Amino acid sequence: MKAIIYIKKGLPDKLIYSDVEKPRPNDNEVLIKILAVSANAADYRSMRMGFIPKRRIFGADIAGKVESVGKKIQQFKPGDEVIGDLSDYGFGGFAEYAVAPEKALIQKPAKILFEEAAALPLAAITALQALRDKGNIQKGQNILIVGSSGGVGTFAVQLAKYFGSMVTAVCSTTNVEQTNTLSADYVIDYTKEDFTKSNRCYDLIIAVNGNRSLFAYKRTLNPNGIYVMVGGALWQIFKSILFGWLMSFGSKKMRFLAAKSNQMDLEFIVKLVENGKIKPVIDRRYSLDKTAEAMRYLGEGHARGKVIINVE
Repeated sequence: MKAIIYIKKGLPDKLIYSDVEKPRPNDNEVLIKILAVSANAADYRSMRMGFIPKRRIFGADIAGKVESVGKKIQQFKPGDEVIGDLSDYGFGGFAEYAVAPEKALIQKPAKILFEEAAALPLAAITALQALRDKGNIQKGQNILIVGSSGGVGTFAVQLAKYFGSMVTAVCSTTNVEQTNTLSADYVIDYTKEDFTKSNRCYDLIIAVNGNRSLFAYKRTLNPNGIYVMVGGALWQIFKSILFGWLMSFGSKKMRFLAAKSNQMDLEFIVKLVENGKIKPVIDRRYSLDKTAEAMRYLGEGHARGKVIINVE
């Protein structure tokens, strides 16, 4: 099969389009013919930090058809259309085929396109777990989403509105119009306005991106407010992990989310998409042999929604 292999001493991007052996499912695995996969920050961050999958194939968010199943598989059969999150199971999505355990997959509704399905798992689950699990979002709250234009941000705006909150989104000038289409109540262009220097405070802040200090974020919280860091540069994430607990003494809480693959959460997200409550925003599409180019674009930090790789 064709796959994108990480080779440390390869081309500058270290991602090579190659022929590799097709994987074989064991008794507890499903073999999926991949039709679409999305690129994520988890891919390029793992690459930069030297966390390389065993088979040297990145790619977590997949959508495709079941090719074959192991003897102990009960939920799926050949021909089923599925959506999967392989981030906790060795990645492997930048390829024509991948294997995964049952708990990494759910059925894909017929009305959701494969590329739309591939846009969902990591980004939407991250947004959901940040708002609901770490942020304890409540109806009527004032929510600030910093970095509303990328994969996680576009889902965070829509999910926050679904949960009944008032949403203020922060993005650059070029992304204001897109954020408005996602029904944000207010949009702040960070090139023209510093939200940390206004008099407005928030019950929950979701920081998907942005280079503000933890102290600035904390000042922008209401009493009993919660700040959740879900993305940004590596140094921002490390500071949030190292010092967030120390700054959480008192009523304002500073938290960090490391999202976890979750079958029930993915089913919840897919149901919202199927019912038209939220929608994936797709910025660019690439073919499998152009995956290195897709990863380079995503790593620049300017993607407006999700970056999709159509395998067929």
